[in-house]
Amino acid sequence: MLPAGASGLVVFAHGSGSSRLSPRNRFVAEVLHQRRIGTLLFDLLTDAEAEDRRNVFDIELLGARLSEALSWLLQRPDASALSTGIFGASTGAAAALVCAARCPERVAAVVSRGGRPDLAGAHLPAVSAPTLLIVGGDDYDVLQLNRSAWRELRCEKRLEIVPGATHLFEEPGTLETVAVLAADWFARYLAQGANDDRPILRSQ
Repeated sequence: MLPAGASGLVVFAHGSGSSRLSPRNRFVAEVLHQRRIGTLLFDLLTDAEAEDRRNVFDIELLGARLSEALSWLLQRPDASALSTGIFGASTGAAAALVCAARCPERVAAVVSRGGRPDLAGAHLPAVSAPTLLIVGGDDYDVLQLNRSAWRELRCEKRLEIVPGATHLFEEPGTLETVAVLAADWFARYLAQGANDDRPILRSQ
């Protein structure tokens, strides 16, 4: 989906057990459309590949699929000139960071929702795209994993904790908060790329 006069484009990377039809990601995508940001939602694996659980947690494979999606976008006249970000959830967040580390010239910003950025491992220090980690305040284990990953990142970064939210952000108003935070982040960095040298290093 490309709104008229799109200022950027966000590729979605869903987590294990999810798909391009994820109602949470589609909600966030709709909010991005309202901010004139385009979106691409696609399945990282074929149905047959997804049946093998090893593929679902193969972060290197999922990151490579995201890189292929970015290459595909570069071939489209309506998308090739747009700055691109990645919105990742759960294991998709790790794949987003792997892709950002591999393709720094193509990824202008990353947002993680309830993600597992820790699974990006050794790729974390190589990420140069401004990165926002959004975690539920009541998602205790994942919050600690995000704090650990946040310390490994060397890019502009922020850890945003949504009070009262659990892993899926099912509590009233919490997903709306995620969508606004993501839209603000992408609106800023897709418009100016990674050229703003004012660091954001706030952790809650």
